Amino acid sequence: MISYILRRLLLIIPTILGILTINFFIIQAAPGGPVEQMIARLESTVESATVRVAGSETAELKGRTAARGSSGESSYRGAQGLDPELVAEIEKLYGFDQPLYKRYFKMVWDYIRFDFGESFYRDRRVVDLLIEKLPVSFSLGFWSTLIIYLISIPLGIAKAVRHGSRFDVWSSTVVIVGNAIPVFLFAVILVVLFAGGTYFSWFPLRGLTSNNFADLTLGGKIIDYFYHLTLPVTAMVIGGFATLTMLTKNSFLDEIGKQYVTTARAKGLSRNQVLYGHVFRNAMLIIIAGFPAAFISMFFAGSLLIEVIFSLDGLGLLGFEATIGRDYPVMFGTLYIFTLIGLLTNLLSDLCYMLVDPRIDFEARKF
Repeated sequence: MISYILRRLLLIIPTILGILTINFFIIQAAPGGPVEQMIARLESTVESATVRVAGSETAELKGRTAARGSSGESSYRGAQGLDPELVAEIEKLYGFDQPLYKRYFKMVWDYIRFDFGESFYRDRRVVDLLIEKLPVSFSLGFWSTLIIYLISIPLGIAKAVRHGSRFDVWSSTVVIVGNAIPVFLFAVILVVLFAGGTYFSWFPLRGLTSNNFADLTLGGKIIDYFYHLTLPVTAMVIGGFATLTMLTKNSFLDEIGKQYVTTARAKGLSRNQVLYGHVFRNAMLIIIAGFPAAFISMFFAGSLLIEVIFSLDGLGLLGFEATIGRDYPVMFGTLYIFTLIGLLTNLLSDLCYMLVDPRIDFEARKF
């Protein structure tokens, strides 16, 4: 077991390196980088201005524009009307004065040391931004995933045991409706109904805590925390439990029809003994296998629209804004963290396999 864990941990290194390498060169080749965006801002500025770039550094732009139709050439779109020295200065401030391969190796060396640099536009270290936004996304992802599993697994088992009954039919209708309607639409409906949109104002519309959160008692803080989480988590649960419920049902139905179940019943075991003593372990393997993907999807990608709708400033929103603004340090920092968490979660999933079914032998695996 220990040797398998060590092999998987060592495999994380080339996996992350490969993902970062591919994304680095793709993003560097894409148009609309930070230099081009700054040039676009300058093009829209007629009067002299002082533009803040690259954290605390500034570029004085007084009298730094060249006449239109200048013979100077530039590799940046829209830079023909600017002083080439100004363009070079902007490149230096963003680190684009170095060749591509030097920027790549610098990024790799910095990320080995978990040094993600500073945001181009937020005047903050990327690590500080990630730490600040992490509690919001973790709260949404953790509680949503936990509630989804607590609902979907018992519901899926109940549907499998009562397959074809009225309970199975009407619960399947609910599941199908939940699967058909997008998560963000549920969120909008909840806002309209319960957050002062049109009808009731029972829940807050923005933030994870109230303004007086620091003055509340411990019990008051816990209540306030879950009070703000109610609507966003409800929206994510409604949109996410359908797939897991049907997966659980189908997995149990497949196991119930196998020969060992018939043999166990013939030996006089009760239904619960057969179901939870034999079927459960085998049927839950596929559920556990899907946990990492479900958790990571709910943790990051699935929470993006929810964060926007409920004004929750988390990692999903941070990554989206960084992508739109070409804030490369934040983009690659969030990608690095997302990938690392995903790979570690996959390893945790394999370890859970062993807990559910001790017959699985990791030591026999070479890869």
